[in-house]
Amino acid sequence: MAQDTTATRQSIIDGCLWMEQAGLNQGTSGNISVRVDGGLLITPSAVPYASMTPAMICKIPLEGAPASGQYPSTEWQFHQSVLQARGDVGAVVHAHPANATAIAIQRRSIPAVHYMVAAFGGTDVPCTGYALFGSDALSVMIADAVRARHGCLLANHGALTVGDTLDRALWRMQELENLSRVMLLAEQSGTPVILSDADIADTLASFQGYGIRNTDD
Repeated sequence: MAQDTTATRQSIIDGCLWMEQAGLNQGTSGNISVRVDGGLLITPSAVPYASMTPAMICKIPLEGAPASGQYPSTEWQFHQSVLQARGDVGAVVHAHPANATAIAIQRRSIPAVHYMVAAFGGTDVPCTGYALFGSDALSVMIADAVRARHGCLLANHGALTVGDTLDRALWRMQELENLSRVMLLAEQSGTPVILSDADIADTLASFQGYGIRNTDD
């Protein structure tokens, strides 16, 4: 578990800036949280990434509403819900990458179009139903979607990934956007061939001795 230090808070800001530079997010959209002792650290609401300071990162409890006077991301509830549902998760990343969001707008899951779908813990990356951002309903749907996966799409909204560390969650967000782009490109020229459950099971087994393995794989 990460500690609530200036370095941890800065790593959240650095993660936001990296997502923006990588084209995974823009403006003040998206948010990041990291589990720490006594709760979680999360990006503040409506603050441009370049303007964030470690002191602006909010610490909120793992259960219950933030303290009066705090202004965490308006989507703090689903960060809480995911961390409550997944004790192995140390960080949650939410973004609006263009290709993943396009598939989410179509309300489709990502099937096994490429073996790297296994990096998300199974044979697909699921898509939740739609609910208003920051709502209890959205929190419940996201928590359910990632109980057996390391990421999901949010209908007509964006994408979410998790990891035992922030680096792992950010890596998955980049992989999710690449999977989405490849799937959309493949569909432009034909019908993608979907790998079998056995193919993905073999990939998952191979990952156990491969570089992407981590405690949440």
